[in-house]
Amino acid sequence: MKRGLFLSVVAAATAAMAFATFAVGLDRTALWQVVRACVADFKLTGSPFPCVAVDLSGGEERGNVVIRPPLLQDLILVPTRRIVGIEDPFLQSPEAPNYFDAAWRARSFLKGANGQAPDREAVALVANSAFVRTQDQLHIHVGCLFPSAQSALAAAAPAVPIGEWTRIGAVVPHQVFWATRIRELSDVEPFPLAVEALADKVRDRGQLMVAVAGVRVEGEDQFLILASYVGAPHAWWPVGADDLFDRDCTAGAHVAG
Repeated sequence: MKRGLFLSVVAAATAAMAFATFAVGLDRTALWQVVRACVADFKLTGSPFPCVAVDLSGGEERGNVVIRPPLLQDLILVPTRRIVGIEDPFLQSPEAPNYFDAAWRARSFLKGANGQAPDREAVALVANSAFVRTQDQLHIHVGCLFPSAQSALAAAAPAVPIGEWTRIGAVVPHQVFWATRIRELSDVEPFPLAVEALADKVRDRGQLMVAVAGVRVEGEDQFLILASYVGAPHAWWPVGADDLFDRDCTAGAHVAG
């Protein structure tokens, strides 16, 4: 019992130190250290601290953790397997879990300043390119869209063919996106789909950013998969989660009553 308590304290201390390093962005492997600390603490005590949740139901090679970054309201979902980023070959293999589907389910942890859950259509998931991310461990941002981005996606969605990729209008000013529409995220793997769709434009998969947004078309809940890449025509800068997320879910939250 004493040994277990000691190991738990060590895991918590390690987690706290890694989290602090991750918060200030001084070490590109700090996020991976947070993941390892959360997994260690979960195995020892059953607590996900300092993560919000730890899922090892499929084993560590297929698991994930949910983390709330310091001072932010959005979340990130991180695999418990070492995966550098979008460019990692593992994401193209049939063995890769559907991390976007897991991230979508993690939206249940999102709350606005008023304590209410955001509307489905306000939520998006974003995996940044290697040129934008600050950590070299795959992570998917889970947050609420700027109202302007949400409106742009809602307007564009009906014209996006199901299962086909098309270039869409300015979701973010001075940025370029391609999109396809799907009905069920659990049946689709966004990473390989985006890689295949932009294969003629992108040789280095690290240039890609991939996103998923909830939309409603003709009364049916659906999704848009979005992709862009570093150096896309007419794009002024590499697009990422910061360009899409409001960091405040209050505007998209359900109104009580």
